[in-house]
Order: sequence, then structure tokens, then C-alpha cells
Amino acid sequence: MLRFQLWNPKDPNAPMYYKGWYHLFYQYNPKGAVWGNIVWAHSVSRDLVNWVALKPAIEPSIKADKYGCWSGSATTMTDGTPVIMYTGVNRPDVNYQVQNVAFPRNASDPLLREWVKPGHNPVIVPEGGINATEFRDPTTAWRGVDGQWRLLVGSLDGRSSARGAAYVYRSRDFRTWTRMRQPLHSAPTGMWECPDFYPVTADGRREGLDVTSTTAADVFSRHGRHSADASPRKIKYVLKNSLDLRRYDYYTVGTYDQKAERYLPDNPAGDEHHLRYDYGNFYASKTFYDPAKRRRILWGWANESDTAADDVAKGWAGIQAIPRKVWLDPSGKQLLQWPIEEIEKLRGKKPVILRDRVLKPGEHVEVSGLQTAQADVEVSFEVASMEAAERLDPAMAYDAQRLCSARGADDKGGVGPFGLWVLASARLEEKTAVFFRVFRAPAAGGKPVVLMCTDPTKSSRNPNLYQPTFAGFVDTDVTNGKISLRSLIDRSVVESFGAGGKACILSRVYPSLAVGKNAHLYVFNNGKAEVRVTKLAAWEMKKPLLMN
Repeated sequence: MLRFQLWNPKDPNAPMYYKGWYHLFYQYNPKGAVWGNIVWAHSVSRDLVNWVALKPAIEPSIKADKYGCWSGSATTMTDGTPVIMYTGVNRPDVNYQVQNVAFPRNASDPLLREWVKPGHNPVIVPEGGINATEFRDPTTAWRGVDGQWRLLVGSLDGRSSARGAAYVYRSRDFRTWTRMRQPLHSAPTGMWECPDFYPVTADGRREGLDVTSTTAADVFSRHGRHSADASPRKIKYVLKNSLDLRRYDYYTVGTYDQKAERYLPDNPAGDEHHLRYDYGNFYASKTFYDPAKRRRILWGWANESDTAADDVAKGWAGIQAIPRKVWLDPSGKQLLQWPIEEIEKLRGKKPVILRDRVLKPGEHVEVSGLQTAQADVEVSFEVASMEAAERLDPAMAYDAQRLCSARGADDKGGVGPFGLWVLASARLEEKTAVFFRVFRAPAAGGKPVVLMCTDPTKSSRNPNLYQPTFAGFVDTDVTNGKISLRSLIDRSVVESFGAGGKACILSRVYPSLAVGKNAHLYVFNNGKAEVRVTKLAAWEMKKPLLMN
């Protein structure tokens, strides 16, 4: 595997960079590959690729977390010392949730091997009509212009059991916290867990922003380069929430009014028609600012799609996705994501290259000369004409998942489906399809609609597997016929990035035939229009030297 394997079915916690080391804490069951007995496991890395597991950092040890140490976040204070805020469960008969604080025992230790919980825990308790069983996952804190720290806690809006909410708490010392009367934002989506809130540059640059150790005013000044046009309008904010009912993450891009402590999405329909980090198996995500390379990095968790008995047999359950760099698209409408550059260190020396190969309708071509059970594939496609593009059913204009399920990889189309068959067997009894399908513009003068889909329905002959199709619409202009795809293939994981990271899909698959040297890779075209592979580069991927 190229990534974390976890003995737990849950979230990444408190990623941070400290004194030359990357840290990741995560929900972990030391007693087996099933949910329960949750502690904070802790691993460290110099490069985000090779990881060393340390002993658990936070375990139940006080009254405020006796029955569970759930998710939370890390904040770097103004003196450079990290602090962790996390959810504790303090009752045996109900998941009554409170928020606790922990500090490193020795801040000079770059590995942060020991953490201390002060006696005044819990520091935040559910009050004022908040449902104590739906009150968790404090965010990284940030400082306002008044010098006070703020953080969010995910919950339900007290006025409605159907509205998710992110409540704002303020503090000067991480000990005494005051809740603001209104949530930062809420929406009729059901419970919000694992919230994340962070700034992004809105001027086309790909660098990340950090507001944990400076005020927002400092950020505007510093990142505006003190130019005449430096202003808060160059900064946007991202609010991400994990939907407990639907089991996926969604986000909006908008503005943050610090005086009113309110967040307003730019798109009024953003809480209804959801932008997602990933349209596949990707949940409970968390970002952090990497000061070493001035970027924001996204971690996400993918659970298993086989059975609990399978998890017990293999001894682990759940993985972390490949870390991704995230930044705001120049349009300002959405985020872009891309695997961190360090992953390319795992590529073999020479890629297999395919250039200027035309795929006729119904044709597929094998990419040979490398083992593809673990591979990194980048491919650029070009469609000569969009005349064959199909009409998009208006009933599916906002339902990519339904559209993909109805029009899968083997359904002959106009422009597409075209893309990759990965983890395929020699006779194609097993294959996982990652593909695009292009539909006519719904209105005159509009741009074509691009669907990106992962179809694992033929990925394995093993029984008792969950094999859903995953899909999202790609907000990209393909009037010139060009679109790109990158897929990271890792045995039971396929992570794909469409159009330079505008749409991402992670899928879990469990082939029975296409394993190891018996895994094959193809490019295919099942549409009426010819598709040119302008360039495909495929690398075998090596294992990291140090595995968690």
C-alpha cells in the first residue's frame, strides 16, 4: 500500500507540521479492526510518504473522556506551541459529548510523544438547548482582530433537528470559552460533524494561508504583499462539513464577517447543490497549513467496502487517502485538488508512454510494459467533435450519481464514455472504469456538460461487496475537446482527479483475478465519437520505505 492502513473505521485528527515533522493523529481501535475502544493514534513523517507509528497520544484517562476520545484538531499558538482540542464522551449509557484540551508535556520534543490534559477539562460543554449527543469535532482555532481565539464545534441547530450547524466559541486562553448566540452558519442538511473552516487566496495563487498564529488583518497584509490593492476581498473562506446522515463531505466558498461572526456562501444554492471534495468514498476530512511549503493539505478517510469479517481476517480496516494540496480555482467558484508532489518520489524511473493514439468507437488499447496493481497514470484526451454528444435529461441535471448509475461505462454513448479500465483482468471479467461522458449544453450558447464517473460494478467476482458507482459533474469547458485524467491505483484503492483536480473520486475495489502481476490497464472509448489519447504516461509505484 502507498498509504495508511488503519485498525479503525474513522477520522484523521489534528494534522500538523512541527519542528520539521509532519504529525497525523487518527481514530484508532488498538483491540481490533472494528469500531470501539477509540484512542488517538499518532504517526510522524519527514515527507508525508514514509511514516513511523508512535504510541497513542490521547487515551481515555479522565472523567471528561472516560468513554471515548473522539475527533478534534490542533492549533499552533502565537508562541509556536501546539494545543489539541478534542471531543470526549463522559457517560457510559449515552454518547454525551464535551470538548477537552490537551497540551504537549514537552514542547521541545519535535515528536510530541506525550500530551497532558489539565484538570479543568472539559472546557466546553453542551448548553443552551444543544443536543449533547450531536456536539463534536472542534476545529483548528483562529485569531480574530480582537486577539481572541475562535473555533467551531459541529452540531445541530437548536431550532431544528434537521439543520446542521457550526457553533462559534471564543476564548483568550483555551480554558474559558464563550459560545456566540448564533451559529457561524447552518443549513437543512442534518447533523454537521468534522467541520473545517479556513481561508484561501482569491487571486489565482496556489499557496496556502495560515491564520492560527496571526490575526486575519495580518493575513490580509502579509499575503497582499502590502500592495495598494491588498484588501480582504483577496481572501475567501471555505466551510466544510461532514454529513452524518449522507456520509459525505461538502463545502461552500464564501465570505466571513468577523464582527457578526457569520459566514455567507457565495452561491445561495451551495447548501443544496453540494460541492464535494470527493464524489466517492471519502469522509471526515481535515486540512492543515504546511508552513514548510506554504500550502494547505487535505487528509480524508475511506472506509472498507467488503465485510466486517473480511476486515477482521486481514487485521485492519480503513485507509487515509493520499494527501492532497488544495487551493481556490481562479474562477473563485470551487477548490482544486492534486496529490502532493512528494508522492511522485514513489514513481519508477521510466514511465510507459502512449502518444497520439486514436480510439475508434468501441475500441480499447492495453497499456503494457509495467505492473499496474500499483501505478500512477496521467492521460490527456481530445475529442475532435462534440456533434455526437447526447442530450442531458433535465431530471438528472443535478444528480450525477443517478446519471452514472443509469449510463455506466458499458452503456454506449455519443461523446464517451471514454477513459481508463484499471485493475482489469486479462479477459476483462474484472475491471474498474474511470471515465468521462459529455452531454450537449442544456441551453443555447452554453458549454457542454461533463460527467466524471467511477464504475466498479465489474471490479470483482468476490461476493458480498459494496460496489456503488460514484460520479460528479466537472465544471470545465471542453468546447476545445480537451480534458485530462490522473488515477492513482493502489491494490484496493483507485483515486482519480479529473480536469486538473476539478473533480475527484476515490473508490474501494477488491479484485479477485486482477491482483498483482495479473492486473492490467487499458484506455477505452465506448462512444460514437473518436477520442484521441494525446499523451498517456504510466508509472509503476514503489512502496514507501517506512509503512505505518
